Amino acid sequence: MADIELPDLLARCRAGDELAWEAFVRRFQGRVYSIAFAYAGQADDARELAQDIFVRLFETRRKWADAPIFLPWLIRTARNLSVDYLRRRGARTKATESEIDDAAELAGAGLDPESQAIAGSRRSLVWRALRRLTTINREVLVLREIQGLSLEDVAGMLRIPIGTVKSRSNRARLELAQHVLSLEQAAGPEPPR
Repeated sequence: MADIELPDLLARCRAGDELAWEAFVRRFQGRVYSIAFAYAGQADDARELAQDIFVRLFETRRKWADAPIFLPWLIRTARNLSVDYLRRRGARTKATESEIDDAAELAGAGLDPESQAIAGSRRSLVWRALRRLTTINREVLVLREIQGLSLEDVAGMLRIPIGTVKSRSNRARLELAQHVLSLEQAAGPEPPR
């Protein structure tokens, strides 16, 4: 069922097909979790939030957007539910290094242990730097660069002009690079191999 086309998968989920729902969750769990983590900032909170998002999706499956616009709709839904979750909690939380390291454990398959450690360290560094961005810059980067939404979709989701998305995206990339460099400098040189 993993190879099922999105329109068929959506139709089967809407009809209540349990196997289709399992395939749906497998297909989108990484994307939903990454959105939840970007907003919640902690692995445990992100897992809880992602679960809540899937529960809401299941409850509203008959109202889902059609396949051509489904992915932006899903990302917007996950983002909105994440923002609501944070409002209910009363404040945005800061991620700790160990929680970011948990999220960074999604190492690529087939890499040797040293390569996995290097890749995990780099991902952790980027996530720590991402958490230091302003909220709007982090949102623009997550939606545009990580989730791959179009400029129009990001502008609509954040209710800002496309030109603002472009300038924020450029500014956010520069700000992220500066934070990555400062974190690397703070960590000191890598040990020789």
